[in-house]
Amino acid sequence: MDNTPTRTVFQGMAPWECMVFYGLSLVSVGLFIWGCYRLMRRYRTGRPRGAKLDIRRVLRGTGRTLRIVLTHAWIRRGSGAVGLAHAGVFYGFLALFAGTVILTIEEDIAVPLGWGFWHGRFYEWYSLLLDIAGAAMLAGLIYFGLRRARGLARLDYARVDNRPVSPARARYKFDDWVFLWALLYIGATGFLLGALRIAIDLPSFEVWSPIAYLFAMLLRAVGISGHVADMLRTVTWWFHGVVCLGFIASIPFTKALHIFTGPTAVAVRDENVSRKLPDEPQTGYAFLADFLPGHKLDLDACTKCGRCHEVCPARSSGMPLSPRDVVLDLREAQKQGFGGALVPEIVAPETLWSCMQCNACVAVCPVGIEQVPIINLLRRGLVEAGQPETSLQPVFQAVQTTGNSFGESRRKRARWTKELDFEVLDARKQPVDVLWFVGDYASMDQRNQRNTRALAQILTTAGVNFGILYESEQTAGNDVRRAAEEGLFRSLAAENIKTLAKCTFNRILTSDPHSYNTLRNEYPGLGANWSGDRVVHHSAFLLELMEGGRLIASNPLGRRATYHDPCALGRYNGIFEQPRELIRRCGVEIVEMPRNRSDSFCCGAGGGRIWMKEPVPVAFVKKEDAQIGSARPSVQRIDEAIGLGSLDYFIVACPKDVAMYDDAIKTSGHAEHIQLKEISELVSEAIGLASSR
Repeated sequence: MDNTPTRTVFQGMAPWECMVFYGLSLVSVGLFIWGCYRLMRRYRTGRPRGAKLDIRRVLRGTGRTLRIVLTHAWIRRGSGAVGLAHAGVFYGFLALFAGTVILTIEEDIAVPLGWGFWHGRFYEWYSLLLDIAGAAMLAGLIYFGLRRARGLARLDYARVDNRPVSPARARYKFDDWVFLWALLYIGATGFLLGALRIAIDLPSFEVWSPIAYLFAMLLRAVGISGHVADMLRTVTWWFHGVVCLGFIASIPFTKALHIFTGPTAVAVRDENVSRKLPDEPQTGYAFLADFLPGHKLDLDACTKCGRCHEVCPARSSGMPLSPRDVVLDLREAQKQGFGGALVPEIVAPETLWSCMQCNACVAVCPVGIEQVPIINLLRRGLVEAGQPETSLQPVFQAVQTTGNSFGESRRKRARWTKELDFEVLDARKQPVDVLWFVGDYASMDQRNQRNTRALAQILTTAGVNFGILYESEQTAGNDVRRAAEEGLFRSLAAENIKTLAKCTFNRILTSDPHSYNTLRNEYPGLGANWSGDRVVHHSAFLLELMEGGRLIASNPLGRRATYHDPCALGRYNGIFEQPRELIRRCGVEIVEMPRNRSDSFCCGAGGGRIWMKEPVPVAFVKKEDAQIGSARPSVQRIDEAIGLGSLDYFIVACPKDVAMYDDAIKTSGHAEHIQLKEISELVSEAIGLASSR
C-alpha cells in the first residue's frame, strides 16, 4: 500500500456522483451570486440627490478595517471571552474555507495540468492546521450555544414599546439557533468525516490530523472500520457536502450575511461618526429611498448582539427606544420592499425623540453601525414635515428669535460678568489670544454662572489674554442639530462663523462639550476659518496652564470624588485623561464609577432631551419588562456614584451636566451625601481663589 501522505478528494465516488456534486456546487454559487446582486442593487437604489458613496473614505478605511476585523478589537470591547470565542469561529471558518479553496485548486487546476502539490509534508501541515482550526471553530460555537441557552437579557428580543411583534421578529431566536446549529453540524461532521476516512485502514501519516485520528481509533475500538467505515464515510460526505453548499447559498439571505456586511460596514463607517452629523440629506429620512447607501448596508450588518440595546440610557430609563429595535425594524421594512412613510408605520415618533444622541450605541457596535445618525436623519424627516416633538417647537422659536435656548434677551448673555471685579475683553473690538465661546447654559443658567465667573477669575489669575463675544454670541447649535432642526442649525452656524471671522484670536475656548464638539468638528466644514485643533475645552486648557506653571495648586483639597465623562467630550472626542489629571493635580482622589470613559452613562440631556418633557408617555412603555427601570439617567448615575461609598464630590465638566445632576442629587435624596462640583470650581479652590463650601 502506498503510504505517501495524501488522499483522494472524491474517494470511492463514481463519475456521475462527481458530476452531481459539481452541479449542486454551481447551483449553490449561483444562488449566492444572485443574492449578493439583489443586495447590491438595494444599496445603490434611492440614493438622495447629490449623495454618493465615498470611495476614498472606503479605501482609507481598508487598513483600519483589516486591523479591527483581524484583531477583533470591537468584538472584544466589554467581553474578552466573547472576543476569544468569536475569534475561534472566525479564524476556524476562515482556515477551513481556505482549505476548501486549496482542494479546489488541487483537484480542478493543478491535477489536470499534471502538477499535484497536495501530498507529503504539505499535506501533513495542511491536515494539522485544519484540525486545529476545526477545533477552534467548534469550541467557539459551543461557547456561544451555552451562552445563548442561559437566556442573556441582551439576547432577548422582547420589544421595549407596545408595538406588535412582526412575524419576522418572532422568528429571530429560531433563526439564530438554525445559524448556530448549521455551523456546528458542518464542523462536527467535518471531524466525523475525517475520523471515518482514517478508520478505514488507519494510515500512520494521518496522526497529523490528531483530533480526527483520536476519534478514528475510538471508532475502530467499537468495531467501525474497513467496509463499514467506508460506507458511513460516503453517507457522511454527502450530508456534509450538501449542508455546506446550502450554507453558502443561504449567506445573502440569513444571519450569515454579516460575514460580508459587517466588515464592509466597518470600512464605510464615517471616521467622524456622530460628532459630525451628515450634511446630506438636509431633509432627512422619510422613506427608505432616502437612505444613504452606507446606512442601507448598516441595516443588514446588524448581528442582533444586543450591545446597543444594553447600553442605551433611554431604554434603561423606561423610554420606548432600543437602537437595536430601530435597526431591525428598518431592516425588515427594507427586506419587504416597504415604500411608505417610515414614521409612524415602522418607527414610532416617541421612539425617535427618546434618543439622547449620546453615541453609546455607536461606540459599542462591533460592526460599525451608525445608529445615532440614522435616528437623527429620521428626526430630520419629522421636523421637515412640521412634526417636531411638541416641547421643542417653542425652543426652536426662542433660539431663532434670541439666539439662545432660554429665550432671553441677547443683552443678558454677558450679565454674569457684572459681578466680576475686572472687565472681560470684547473680542469683537480688540485682538485676543483666547476667544471664549461661553455657551447658553454657562452664560444664562444661574447655577452655572458661578462656575463661569470662577473660570474667568482663573484665566485672569493665569494671565490669559481672553475675550468674549458679548451679545453677538449665539448658541453653537449642537443640540439644535441633534434635535434635527437642520435649517436653524445652519443659520446659527453661518451667523457665528460670520461673527468670529471679524475677530482676531489664536484659539477658541469653551467649557461646554456640546459647543466644543460643534465648533471643532462641524463648523470647519461649513466655512469656518479655523481648524478643529484650535478649539480647546476648558478642562484641557486649565491642565495646560497648570503644567506650564501659570496656575499653582497651592491649596490641595484632599478630597475623595468621582468624575463623570460627558458624552460630547469623552465618547465623541476622546478627552478622558486631561480632566482626570487636572482633578488629581487639585489634590482630589478619583474613584471611578463602573461605567467610565468611553462606557460612561449619559446624563440624559443630549439630543435635545434637556428641552423635552419627562417622562415619555407611559403608554409606550412595557412596565412588565423587568429589564426596564423608571429612574432618569441622571438619577441612575448619582445612584451609581453613591454605590462607591463615601465620596465628597461628584465632579462634572459640562454646564448641562451641572443642571442635570444638581437636580438629580436633590430629587434622589442624596443632597447630604455628595456635593456637585464643576471642574472650574475645583481648580478655583485648589489655587486659593475660593474656599470649599
